[in-house]
Amino acid sequence: MLQSAHPIVFNVGLILLAYLIGSIPFAVVVSRLMGMQDPRTYGSGNPGATNVLRSGNKTAAALTLLGDAAKGWFAVWLVKQLGSPVGVTWNVLALSAVAVFLGHLYPVFLKFRGGKGVATALGVLFAISPWLALATVATWIIIAVFFRYSSLAAVVAAIFAPLYYLFGSKLAWYAEPPLLTAIVIISILLILRHRANIGRLLNGTESRIGQKKKG
Repeated sequence: MLQSAHPIVFNVGLILLAYLIGSIPFAVVVSRLMGMQDPRTYGSGNPGATNVLRSGNKTAAALTLLGDAAKGWFAVWLVKQLGSPVGVTWNVLALSAVAVFLGHLYPVFLKFRGGKGVATALGVLFAISPWLALATVATWIIIAVFFRYSSLAAVVAAIFAPLYYLFGSKLAWYAEPPLLTAIVIISILLILRHRANIGRLLNGTESRIGQKKKG
């Protein structure tokens, strides 16, 4: 049994498992299953739902979004389940949350060249608290609808996510410092992954949602 392993080995195994789950490249998997072009060869070259949408196939983009979000949720949920018999700590859970996100950003299956992590981050937030995830995705939708920029919506949502967790915990749940730290780390990494997008937003060359972009 996994639980019979040494505690340190067991905890490291949980974190590594979360990373491997995060490394599953749904943009590439979905595209191949649907007979589409590899998303890394067109548009921004980013293996994520927004770039898959540039292919014009909304179904593929939706499946990619769902898969990337599901793996973020599933990894954290699985760590909770496997670690429950031995009392997994908040630190291990927080590290697993960061690990699945890093798996999407730097997937071992794609030579460490992954996506931006928006959907996976949302999945992680949903595993931590559905209300936190709903507040964050509502922020993304509001910005996306008004400005039509996925990147801008992602950056704004990333800024607000730790604040929602911190202040929302006073109303609905107790804030765990390790989880707050994990959310802050994920938010910072997500913003850093959007550096180029931020530059294009500032000079007016960023592609809008649904806009096809030549490779």
